[in-house]
Amino acid sequence: MEKKLPNVCPSCGRGLTVRRFECERCGTSVEGAFGLPLLARLSPVDQTLVVSLIKASGSLKELARQYGVSYPTVRNRLDELIGRIEKLESEPIEGGLK
Repeated sequence: MEKKLPNVCPSCGRGLTVRRFECERCGTSVEGAFGLPLLARLSPVDQTLVVSLIKASGSLKELARQYGVSYPTVRNRLDELIGRIEKLESEPIEGGLK
C-alpha cells in the first residue's frame, strides 16, 4: 500500500510544514521550514480530480463520461475546487512561506 503525504495535522487540522528532505542514495539532507506546494495541500480527492482533468486534456465532457455524472455536476465540482484553490493561494503557507 502506497503511503500518502499528509497535508494537515491529524491533531488540530492545521497545514503541515516539511522540515527535512533527504537523499536516499547519498544521505545528503536539507533542513528548514518548507511549505507544501499548492497541489500537495489539496485533499487526495481534489488531487485525483486535477490529475483526471489533465488526463482528459481539460475536457469536462470527457471527465463527466469517466466519472459517470452529468456535465453540470463536473462543472460544479470544478467550481468548488477553484474556490478551494483560491482560498489556499490567499493563505500563508506554514513555515512563513507564501
